[in-house]
Amino acid sequence: MTDTNTVEAPGRPAAGQRRLQAVLLDMDGTLIESEDLWNESESELTAELGGRWTDHDHEVNLGNAAEPVGRYIMELTGTTHLTPRQIADRLYAKFQRKLEEGRARLRPGAKELVGLLTGAGVPVSLVTSTERSLVRMAIGGIGLENFDDSVAGDEVAANKPAPDPYLTAARRLGVDPRRCVAFEDSVIGSASAAAAGCVTVAVPIHAQIPPREGVLVRDSLVGVDLEWLESLVADR
Repeated sequence: MTDTNTVEAPGRPAAGQRRLQAVLLDMDGTLIESEDLWNESESELTAELGGRWTDHDHEVNLGNAAEPVGRYIMELTGTTHLTPRQIADRLYAKFQRKLEEGRARLRPGAKELVGLLTGAGVPVSLVTSTERSLVRMAIGGIGLENFDDSVAGDEVAANKPAPDPYLTAARRLGVDPRRCVAFEDSVIGSASAAAAGCVTVAVPIHAQIPPREGVLVRDSLVGVDLEWLESLVADR
């Protein structure tokens, strides 16, 4: 995807000279506003199983993988006739129907950020807890083909908040995670990226991100530029 014939802007370091080696982007809540759709799906499924889903339940599960959420719903409702995996599959089916209705909106600045990175030849990977079966549809507003790589939640041994997803993304791109900038929206996702050694930028909309070493908080993706991204890894 990187164009080796791209002419760099005057005064801008060539790709091979940059301290910044890659940008790693979470999907749900970071690039697309889909957390409300997950919340609806979780609430509907919990009600079908005889329970009640609250905003607190959604908040503590932000950024979590499918089976842990399934286990949480199972314990919340006292369900014994389904496994966490079966509950997760039902949850995914509900979420997929909402995606098919075109209800997942891009977050402000998301498409522009990916375009900036690809145009400048900075490797960019999608790093999501969502399983592979839904990734292409969910990120359709940007297009999966505009990423150099993507790591889905069912492609790692341990999902977020473990560092595995980000370590896997960096390894597959052939870069040092400490010279990568990761964007996240949740406590779980920020913990994963920071544990992998990435400079982590949290852009929360549904939950507060408590202070943590290596995690910066930003209001929006709007206005992110290469100079700022480079400055984040300048001392690494």
